[in-house]
Amino acid sequence: MSNPNIELTSRELEVLELLSKGLSSKEISDKLFISANTVEYHRKQLLRKTGSRNAAQLVGLAYRMRLLPLGD
Repeated sequence: MSNPNIELTSRELEVLELLSKGLSSKEISDKLFISANTVEYHRKQLLRKTGSRNAAQLVGLAYRMRLLPLGD
């Protein structure tokens, strides 16, 4: 997330928040009523948009950029 002008969709932000809580693609799909393949699509888009190599890096950058609330 080196680019502060990254635009994430509301669904991408939802997936990102649930990823940050350690949920699997299946668990996220159940919560959001979408397929696991769709969750994977959003995850890949998040990685691409942020230049992250994996979910751990993605979540860490999201916290540093204040895309995710601390706590909870």
